[in-house]
Amino acid sequence: MSTLSRAARPARTRATCPHGRGGLPGAVAAEWTRLWSVRSTWWTLLAGVVLTAATAAQLAIYAANDNTDDDPTDDRGPVTVGSVLVDSMELTQYAVLALGLLAITAEYATGTIRGTLLGTPSRGSMLLAKAVVAGAVTFGYGLLLGLVGVLVARPLLGAWGRAPLGPTVTDVLATATYLALVGVLALGLGAALRSAVLTLTVLFAVLMIVPLSLREPDITVLTRISDAFPGVAGGHFLAGDTDPYPPVVGLLLLAGWAGAALALGRAVLRRRDA
Repeated sequence: MSTLSRAARPARTRATCPHGRGGLPGAVAAEWTRLWSVRSTWWTLLAGVVLTAATAAQLAIYAANDNTDDDPTDDRGPVTVGSVLVDSMELTQYAVLALGLLAITAEYATGTIRGTLLGTPSRGSMLLAKAVVAGAVTFGYGLLLGLVGVLVARPLLGAWGRAPLGPTVTDVLATATYLALVGVLALGLGAALRSAVLTLTVLFAVLMIVPLSLREPDITVLTRISDAFPGVAGGHFLAGDTDPYPPVVGLLLLAGWAGAALALGRAVLRRRDA
């Protein structure tokens, strides 16, 4: 009787056993392996490095040319390599967004999301594991991009460039933090929308188009609303602005958007079939 009872009991897998080697750590390990096993990850990472190098080089050349041309009215004076790096993120961030959204939309496109959910039946745990991996990878990737941007910009700026150690390290860390949060934001929206094209379109609108449209009329209340959007808030954080709010407020606003996107993605995952 006891043998039959044991045989009839459902097997407890590592992914669902709270006291085994599964649970959230097991889900994170699975997502880590899954992310690095697809070619799109490597192509996206390469694209981000190329974009950062090209954009930082172009901005550095512009800054140097502004100080050496025949028109003294556009002289900018010496600039820091950190400021060049921060400005280059306006374009580079889209490679990071692609990395974040493809971490889940690619699985919906290929149907492999069913296997993912079999391994981690708890959809909240699955999405949290993806967020942990996406955040960690994009933060580390941001550090790499920061190093690339600084190394490219410094020699091209020549006498018009400054690279103080403390502020430069701060700018690199801020860049990595920003990229980690927008990567998680992309992941959350990807979980909710399930389409890479649709997700990228919405991200482009939220990060750039809508805020710019609100600021265009130069109406104070609309400008203040645009300041709460993730791209603008992240820009204030990266630039270290004190107006209209301190940098930490910009960071918190961006983190709030990332958290809200994850919450939306989790809600959709719970309501809709894979």
